Amino acid sequence: MTYAPPSGFRRKSVQAYSNVGLETQVLSASPERLITLLFDGALSAIAKARLHMQQGNIAERGMAISKAIDIVDSGLKASVDQDTGGEVAKSIVATYELVLYHLMQANLHADEEKLALAETILKEISSAWREACDTPKEHTPLQVRS
Repeated sequence: MTYAPPSGFRRKSVQAYSNVGLETQVLSASPERLITLLFDGALSAIAKARLHMQQGNIAERGMAISKAIDIVDSGLKASVDQDTGGEVAKSIVATYELVLYHLMQANLHADEEKLALAETILKEISSAWREACDTPKEHTPLQVRS
């Protein structure tokens, strides 16, 4: 007797496994790593949006861009501490606002150029973030007095 899994079983299993992996990363991540995961999620959503845009899948494009917008607005932008961050924080928030504008324009006008602009800006910020967070912090060695 042979067994055939139900239709879509493999895809659902892979998705469930992927969700568990992401959930594990999130639960064990430092605050810095969480920001990195947000960048990854936004860039992934933009890549999916580009693919759907090229294939003419309007609804899927809209969902992917909406996901990117949500990650940038509710995740990345919301995590900026404007009270203590001063001018740098204000500049970062303004940059995220620019990304959001380009994403909305990309969705409204099926404009791949605007999508690419948003992606480029996010990649640059992400790269700077990773460099800043991955740089080993200077440690002063403990000195033992005798």
